[in-house]
Amino acid sequence: MNAGDSPSSSPSPSAGPASASPPRANTRPASRATVAVVALVLVALGVLVWVDARREGQALRTEVAQRLSATDAALAQAKTTESDLSNQLRDAQAKVALLEARLAESQSQQAALETLYRELAPSRDELALTEVEQVLVLASQQLALAGNVQAALAALQLADGKLARMERPQLAPLRRSLARDMDELKAVPFVDVSGISAKLDQAIAVIDNLPLAKDERLPPPPSEAPPANEPSWLRFFRDVWADVKSLVRIEVSDRPAAPLVSPPEAYFLRENLRLRLLAARLALLARDDKSFRTDINASNAWVKRYFDTRTKAVQVISSNLTQLAATQMPSSMPDLSRSLEALRTLRIAREPPDRAQPRVK
Repeated sequence: MNAGDSPSSSPSPSAGPASASPPRANTRPASRATVAVVALVLVALGVLVWVDARREGQALRTEVAQRLSATDAALAQAKTTESDLSNQLRDAQAKVALLEARLAESQSQQAALETLYRELAPSRDELALTEVEQVLVLASQQLALAGNVQAALAALQLADGKLARMERPQLAPLRRSLARDMDELKAVPFVDVSGISAKLDQAIAVIDNLPLAKDERLPPPPSEAPPANEPSWLRFFRDVWADVKSLVRIEVSDRPAAPLVSPPEAYFLRENLRLRLLAARLALLARDDKSFRTDINASNAWVKRYFDTRTKAVQVISSNLTQLAATQMPSSMPDLSRSLEALRTLRIAREPPDRAQPRVK
């Protein structure tokens, strides 16, 4: 109900409306005060919020400024580092270019050296064939000069093993020639040249001490022991009789009489015997079976005829000479020319035409 409408509706005065008017007037100032207080509070809050926002904005600007300055410093440092890295990169590129140039030069030099080496140096197969040829030449020399069959056989086996490790089909003819030569060497009877030479040297060394047959001394007859308690005069006659019997001795022997050799003849006898044994040694080294047997038999005949065969030294020399005379020696040595010819033919076939042409001429 509106306050302006009350007087018109009830013209008679009443106590109710008069008593209600004063409280309305008191309520308006109270509400205004409340509104003012609220407004002040709101204003204060707004000021506080503005002040806080200003402070935070100032702090944010300060932080942003610091970060910007730090970023500028880092950017400047990065630019400086980038400049240094660029300089280092340029230096590195220059060094790499220089190294590449030197590497290319060294590679070209290495290629030139390899080409020159291939042109001048022999291949591995050629080196092996050269070694085999040298081994065969040494084996041939051993057979021709010293007659050393075992050394020649070992050399051929070494050469065949080297060829077997090469595993080349074109080496088959050469290996067949080596196999034939090795079979021939194995068929040669073994002659102990060093042992025979030692026996001959031993005989030559004792020639001067051999007793001659003319100087043979018979052993004295066994003496009889005198009986116990024999009288002195009987012992005297017994000694005289023993001396008389020793003047003449009679011996029955089935051997011919020893030849009488004067001292000059004895000297020449010993020297001739020494020369015979030396000649037998030379014939042994030369593989001359006929001359070796002739010298050994002649030396043995002289020992048995002119020297005392009852002594141990003469018996040992005669026995050694008899054994040496029975030694079987090869009549001829195998020839390794087939293997050498097969090897040289193979080497000529392996050579290039520009190298093989001078040999053909």
